[in-house]
Amino acid sequence: MGRTVFMQTSISAIGSARPATAWERYADLDRWPRWAPQITGVEAPARRLTPGLRGSVRVCGVVGVPFEVLAVDETARTWSWKVRIGPVRLHLEHGVDAEGLGSRSWLRIRGPAAVVLPYTPVAFVALHCLVL
Repeated sequence: MGRTVFMQTSISAIGSARPATAWERYADLDRWPRWAPQITGVEAPARRLTPGLRGSVRVCGVVGVPFEVLAVDETARTWSWKVRIGPVRLHLEHGVDAEGLGSRSWLRIRGPAAVVLPYTPVAFVALHCLVL
């Protein structure tokens, strides 16, 4: 049997959206499918990011990925969550910073390399859409 290799990676994207606009796209769960092509819906008891919020993200219209929001700092425009895909756990930290006249969105992701590596390009596309 092979040993699971864990890794952490960071990516970011710069765009013309004002930081408050990009942050609102994160904070409002109903907006996620508009900027993240892989997400087709979010099921949760609240529609805004709050610490402790649990729910499920529908990926490609089929797969429900359970999640729990760990922390949200509206002032700093940062948040973190953990997701579970079967036995696989991922920890993701997100943020939005001012960048020139627009914003920079960033993501740090930790988990098994076999999941983090193929997910990174998908996340990169979503980050770009978030700040457009």
